[in-house]
Amino acid sequence: MADFFHIKSISEVNQIFGLGKPAHPLITIIRQWPKNDFDFSSVKMTSDLYLLSMKGKTIGTSFKYGKNSYDFEEGTLVFMAPNQVASFEDPIEEIDDSGWNILFHPDLIRKSSLDETIKDFSFLNYEANEALHVSEKEKQFLKEMVDNIEIEMNQNIDKHSQDLIIHNIETILKYSKRYYDRQFYTRTNVNKDIVGEFEKFLTTYFSSDELTEKGIPSLTQCGEALNLSGSYLSDLLKIETNRSAKDHIHSFIIEKAKTILLNSSSSISEVAFGLGFNYPQHFSKLFKNKTGKSPSEYRILN
Repeated sequence: MADFFHIKSISEVNQIFGLGKPAHPLITIIRQWPKNDFDFSSVKMTSDLYLLSMKGKTIGTSFKYGKNSYDFEEGTLVFMAPNQVASFEDPIEEIDDSGWNILFHPDLIRKSSLDETIKDFSFLNYEANEALHVSEKEKQFLKEMVDNIEIEMNQNIDKHSQDLIIHNIETILKYSKRYYDRQFYTRTNVNKDIVGEFEKFLTTYFSSDELTEKGIPSLTQCGEALNLSGSYLSDLLKIETNRSAKDHIHSFIIEKAKTILLNSSSSISEVAFGLGFNYPQHFSKLFKNKTGKSPSEYRILN
């Protein structure tokens, strides 16, 4: 069984990789993973840190976080939010320094507007196989932001340094969001297949005993059924259908509820419990929000 450890700080990162004292206590940039005797294939890691990682040229390296593995390819960008589980299935072997890795602690952005908006960058919670593929031009543009951050870290820190570092991180995240949107659009045929599989999953789930046994499926459950992260599935659905995963799930609930209300004498509470709700009032509220009528009114008027 693999060892498990948790990284709490930038200092710990630099210590593990033998990088010396960090230039900044809350952020570090690693251009090329240094060679050391530590066997990364034997451990699983979590951390309190964010990771933005552009892959340079590597040999035989497979990186895993979430439930999926991702074979390193040049020009791919992966992201990790704090507390995600990561592991390396093969030793890291980079053959140039064309890639870069930014690790930063949430305290870096704690007093900035990014602390509030970083949750909107849902790709920070994607799975490993949902990496972002960028063009050479995009790769060079992002590298300029990384260079700017490194300049600010390594010169005399003044009252502007923190703001400029955060500004460049936010720029990388915003452009990554743009590039991800492009990636969704250019893979529309594949995405439509996923939408179809999602609809099949909901049809099967809402027609099975799982609904009463497990309750309304969560976004995470839906993603796992399709071997995707919930965040990636939700973003894909918004692009392809202009509706969130939550909207799709609610639509299935309402349609099934309509059928039950008109074809049975079950009480509203029984209908609610049968549809996976713990509290009937939550079902009634959702039904009225979606149809403009309470379940009782719908049953009488139809």
